[in-house]
Amino acid sequence: MSQRTPLIAGNWKMNGLVTDSIALARAIADGAVAECDLLVCPPAILIPPVVDALTNRTIAVGAQDCHFAESGAHTGDISAAMLRDAGCSHVILGHSERRADHGESDKLVCSKTVAAHAAQLVAIVCVGETLEERDSGKTLERIDMQLDGSLPDGVTGENTVIAYEPVWAIGTGRTPTPADVAEVHGHIRERVATRFDTGIAEAVRILYGGSMKPSNAAALLKIDGVDGGLIGGASLNAEDFLAIAASCP
Repeated sequence: MSQRTPLIAGNWKMNGLVTDSIALARAIADGAVAECDLLVCPPAILIPPVVDALTNRTIAVGAQDCHFAESGAHTGDISAAMLRDAGCSHVILGHSERRADHGESDKLVCSKTVAAHAAQLVAIVCVGETLEERDSGKTLERIDMQLDGSLPDGVTGENTVIAYEPVWAIGTGRTPTPADVAEVHGHIRERVATRFDTGIAEAVRILYGGSMKPSNAAALLKIDGVDGGLIGGASLNAEDFLAIAASCP
């Protein structure tokens, strides 16, 4: 049996105001279970109040993106060092919405991952295929390209988490079959082992992200190689988020 502790990470995306976000963070903390690690990733402007709300709690706080530079003339951007200073321990990088909406390339994601590691943040690097790529049988090819281009040298089980997010399943209510998920997660681990080594591959947590909710969480989380979830919409409801966490084997 894997010794990797499951991680349930909530990506709040562009949702929430201060009062509601504090209440959500506290509700999650009050109901937290010990069987898994919990992480919430609010919008950048909400990180300080959420960090304050979770002081002396066991819930980690992360960000949804960072810039690759430590500082400089980058209007509107936030560096990994700033996130660390604000109380973050993790940062989501290369999410499919960033790749699609902002044209982020694997090379850019890689540079941001390097910056996250330098700031002692855990990088949650996202990979995944579109419906067209899946239907044309190019899922694993696409995953390989993203892994090879987005992961820098120096990846370890301590500084990096990989999230598999089938783009066509995000927010649609559709999910791949358990066999599909197992195939991709196993392939990701093999690719990491080939590039780095088996020890690192066995230590890196691989999350599933794509319409995970209380009704399907237990089935997804028991799939071999699934080490937790990157949760979108369901993370905005404390009861749903905690129900997913409680489904961890």
